[in-house]
Amino acid sequence: MRSVLLHRAPTPVRAGLRAFSLGAALAGTGCGTPGNSGDSGPDAPPPLPMPVANNAVAALETSTGWSVFSFLGIDSTKLWSGVTTASFRWDIGSPAWQVIEPPPGPGRLAATAQALDGRIYLFGGYTVAEDGAEQSVPQVDILDPETGRWRQAAPMPVPVDDAVSGVWRDSLIFLVSGWHDSDNVAAVQIYDPERNAWEQATPIRGPPVFGHAGGIAGDAIVYIDGARVQADPRTFVLEASSWLGRIDPLEPSRIAWERLPDHPGPGLYRAAAAGIGSRILFAGGSANPYNYNGIGYDGRAAEPWAGAFAFDVATESWIAAEAPGTSTMDHRGIALAGDRAFIVGGMTAGQRVTQGLAELPVPD
Repeated sequence: MRSVLLHRAPTPVRAGLRAFSLGAALAGTGCGTPGNSGDSGPDAPPPLPMPVANNAVAALETSTGWSVFSFLGIDSTKLWSGVTTASFRWDIGSPAWQVIEPPPGPGRLAATAQALDGRIYLFGGYTVAEDGAEQSVPQVDILDPETGRWRQAAPMPVPVDDAVSGVWRDSLIFLVSGWHDSDNVAAVQIYDPERNAWEQATPIRGPPVFGHAGGIAGDAIVYIDGARVQADPRTFVLEASSWLGRIDPLEPSRIAWERLPDHPGPGLYRAAAAGIGSRILFAGGSANPYNYNGIGYDGRAAEPWAGAFAFDVATESWIAAEAPGTSTMDHRGIALAGDRAFIVGGMTAGQRVTQGLAELPVPD
């Protein structure tokens, strides 16, 4: 299992880059303070009620305006017992978060969430037992934000955690690769909310990974990096590669995959990412894959990367993006509220779990 594989392993060497403008994307910014987004002033986003990392995030427009949600994750103890069901909602413009009813079942890590048609869909994650045993959860939960109530949907055919997810054409939700109980899987799974049904799509062509980052923009899936299994000795190492999948509009389960030139900066694990407009935005993460306590599988403490960048689907190029004020890692996505993007929680320098809420500038 992931919790016991701590052998030292080399990090892959990265290849050349496609043309892009780096600018401030590689320069980074100040570290800010733990538990703080780095923003200040009366309009600064409020901190979460508690520090939390590896939490699933989403945002949607309700009858009263845009709201940001955080589900599950791990608290500041970074212990198995700190894996939580804690769930929160922030109505943008209000001074504080609300504690909301958590999804049914145990606390879990590495779930992913997407908003579609007035509902939030929460997929999978994994549980951690006192002896370190981990189990991928097939559960899919649907939140109605108007009532605050949950109901369950058809479970995942292949239970995964640490997967990339995205919404295609306001109709289907894709889950890309991820971890299943004892190994990564190449599966791409499609959930149709209207039919409450699943379909298998063209698997990824690259190495199966967990903790990768990405999203959907238009008819394109883009994901980067993550951790792959090294066979001998069996451990986890960084998979530094970037991939583009073109979804067939007439048959969405058909995806044409191709490898992209590498993105700016180092290979990343558990970066924050989401598709917005014609771009997929990426921020933070760590160059050293790690367990849920922030300690790398090579035994070294992981630290967050300070940069941000985006992939433009229309021009098929990497572009610069402004980094948030605080460097963070251990993310499950970016919460997109209209034209605003938020990074919710995570770990700051020193593997410190934060309650910060940072607004991420969106590239023009």
